[in-house]
Amino acid sequence: MPSLYDLFASMGFFAKFIVLVLLVMSVFSWAAAVNKLVQIIRSEKETRAFAPEFSRFLKEEQLDGAIKLAEKQKRSHVARVVGNALAEVKPLLRDRATITAGDINSVERSVEREILIVSAELKRGLGLLATTGATAPFVGLLGTVMGIVNAFTGMAASGGGGSLASVSAGIAEALITTAFGLIVAIPAVWLYNYFTTKIDFLSVEMTYNSKELIDYLIKSVGSEFGRSIFTKEFQTQKASQSGGPISR
Repeated sequence: MPSLYDLFASMGFFAKFIVLVLLVMSVFSWAAAVNKLVQIIRSEKETRAFAPEFSRFLKEEQLDGAIKLAEKQKRSHVARVVGNALAEVKPLLRDRATITAGDINSVERSVEREILIVSAELKRGLGLLATTGATAPFVGLLGTVMGIVNAFTGMAASGGGGSLASVSAGIAEALITTAFGLIVAIPAVWLYNYFTTKIDFLSVEMTYNSKELIDYLIKSVGSEFGRSIFTKEFQTQKASQSGGPISR
């Protein structure tokens, strides 16, 4: 049985070109996958250390400690989101009486923006895996089609006197490019689906922890200055938008 090198050496110029293109696609897709895996592993590792400590600071109402903890974490996806929210509200913590429902809404919008940014960073490189998984079989098929065309063209040029063995060898050679295309595409599709599911889970983590922080801010300020402040203010805003009376 001939080796892969012997098969490659026996290919025509176009088939070799297709195999090289597939090889480049495979190298880039695996590089993107390894980089993404390292990024996610580091982020999850820091998050596992960050989340329990952050929750503890919130339960103990040590917001300064929570802020310092979030500022130390640079790779954790959760720390980046809640850290951005804390940076938004940090100047207001010096005088809690000035925190309003509008400030809380501003923090919520800041969290949403940061979640979008972090999610986009986590998804960066997945397009390469998706493109490789979708196009590699077609690139290999292109090599196969051209190889079969060349095989039959050569048989026609010999006046139809080519043996079945020679034609079969040409077709077998052509089919190798399709096999290479599938070898490149299948892992790319698997990896793309894995990372997509993983990033969806990380997005849920970011949303959950950010909501926990928002709830803390509302409860903390409301417990000190009276929750009716927020209730009345939200009702006032709602009534002013709808033009209806303010419920009490």
